[in-house]
Amino acid sequence: MKKKLLAIALGTSVVFALGACGNKEESKSSKQSASTDSAEQIFQRSCAGCHATDLSGATGPDLRKVGSKYDAADIEEIIKKGRGSMSPGLIQGEDAKKVSEWLAEHK
Repeated sequence: MKKKLLAIALGTSVVFALGACGNKEESKSSKQSASTDSAEQIFQRSCAGCHATDLSGATGPDLRKVGSKYDAADIEEIIKKGRGSMSPGLIQGEDAKKVSEWLAEHK
């Protein structure tokens, strides 16, 4: 009985994992089409979950004065490559540049 439940749980997990992998194209295209959004809109959609809507930090660091520590190029590099527990590439291309420039203004 335990083996049967374990097999069902494992099978369900595999189905969900494969389902998440299938959405890669959709999320890639939504990242690319977001370029018409403002930097703040992109931040709210992609970053606020960890850095809070007011930049005060939650699971991610406080970004309210990030511009006094890093310039736009440094911030863009962190966005692209990740740092600590932050995954790389959550924002890409022009969106990463917009957000990094916007964050660099927060001093």
